[in-house]
Amino acid sequence: MDYRTRWPASRLLMAAVAILIIVCASAIGGVAVALMGLKDARGVLLDQVGPARRAVQELDGALVDQESSVRGFALTAKEEFLDGYRAGQETEADSLDTARRLLGEVRPDLVARVDAIGRLTANWRAQYAEPIVDRIRAAGSPQVDVAGTERGKEVFDNLRGTVSVLEAELAGDSAKARADLDAVADQVLYLVIGLGVLLVVIITAVAMVLYRILIRPLSVLADQVREVSSGDFEHVVETGGPRETVMLGEDVDAMRTRILNDLEDLRRSNSELEQFAYVASHDLQEPLRKVASFCQLLERRYSGQLDERGEQYLRFAVDGAKRMQVLINDLLAFSRVGRLTREHTLVDLNETLAQVLDSYSEAIERTGATIESAELPTVRGEASLLGGVFGNLVSNALKFRGEDPPVVRIGVERTDAHWTFTVSDNGIGIDAEYAERIFVIFQRLHHKDDYPGTGIGLAMCRKIIEYHGGTIWLDTGGGTGTTFKFTLPAVEDTEDTDE
Repeated sequence: MDYRTRWPASRLLMAAVAILIIVCASAIGGVAVALMGLKDARGVLLDQVGPARRAVQELDGALVDQESSVRGFALTAKEEFLDGYRAGQETEADSLDTARRLLGEVRPDLVARVDAIGRLTANWRAQYAEPIVDRIRAAGSPQVDVAGTERGKEVFDNLRGTVSVLEAELAGDSAKARADLDAVADQVLYLVIGLGVLLVVIITAVAMVLYRILIRPLSVLADQVREVSSGDFEHVVETGGPRETVMLGEDVDAMRTRILNDLEDLRRSNSELEQFAYVASHDLQEPLRKVASFCQLLERRYSGQLDERGEQYLRFAVDGAKRMQVLINDLLAFSRVGRLTREHTLVDLNETLAQVLDSYSEAIERTGATIESAELPTVRGEASLLGGVFGNLVSNALKFRGEDPPVVRIGVERTDAHWTFTVSDNGIGIDAEYAERIFVIFQRLHHKDDYPGTGIGLAMCRKIIEYHGGTIWLDTGGGTGTTFKFTLPAVEDTEDTDE
């Protein structure tokens, strides 16, 4: 499918975010409405019905206080009993005003009852309480009026009954308001729970959709890219998903195609160069042998007949031809690494090192060298090539020795999936600035007359180690002498057993 027909990832993300915003906004709006209802129900209960009911209850208590004070004054004619009567009137007035104000907001129909209670209270005082107080004050002593007391009690009971009816109705309103508050609270609770469940469902759905249309295509693309980066350049990179993923896949595949073409050109060029070096080296062998042979014949036949300079020239020619032969042989060996491949087998490096040391026994004895080696592991590779690595490093340690007899130490340690080998000596050492130069073919740090060699040995070591899947480097961590380190892939125990 053409990537231009696909949605870009930014649009997909914006759509997902928009859905979440719409759902969250709707849910928040619903919760806000529910909370407003909860606030209103709470206000009705706590700020209106409840205080109005308390005001009526205080009114009832004030009436009882007035009636008790009047009866006490009637029985004793003491003025202090009238303190409760006057205080009750003040409380009555405040309670009536409060009840009228609160009920006018929530129950206007009950305001008339409050007004009626006010009138009944005033009537009770006018018909009973005030006349008794005036009569006793005039007489200066208690006065008992049975008929008047009965009439006053009847009026007061009627008044208390009216107040009780109002208080009972407000108690019902209070219970209803509390029930409404509980119902709204339950609604808010259910709405919040539903909102949480809905958000979980929406987020899960969005995550699944994003995974299918964004994450999974990226994972598939990453797997294919890893497959190509591991060396399978023939693998075609294809992926779906949003526009950016498809475009990225096409770019990676285009890069893979270019790398594949360049790799083919490089392989062809390397093959031609290797073939050229191999053929050129073979073609040079015969004339070099002739030059060396005839120079040696001239030296033997005309020895003593040439002057000193002539014999020196012959020695130079023989030495140059021999050097060239060694150089050509080393170059041939270097070109064969990785080109003439053999099956990799399990190699016991202890046996390989023993064979190397045996071949260098004369040089070791001549220099008084000491070789110390740890127990080496078994690896997979070509024994002859790995032996060449140890041989080159040991040979260099013997060649570039200092004033003291050479001491070569060979160690190894496991580092994850590789073995790390260390070959150190007490020789003249190598400056850190030459850490990379020494592994370049034909690079020498000393004059050929000071130390023999062709400058191919360490380059050969690097090529062999990399051919076996490892790396080699000069350890510049300090100390005297020279320390080389290289890695080789470790062999699993099951592989060793199967072999």
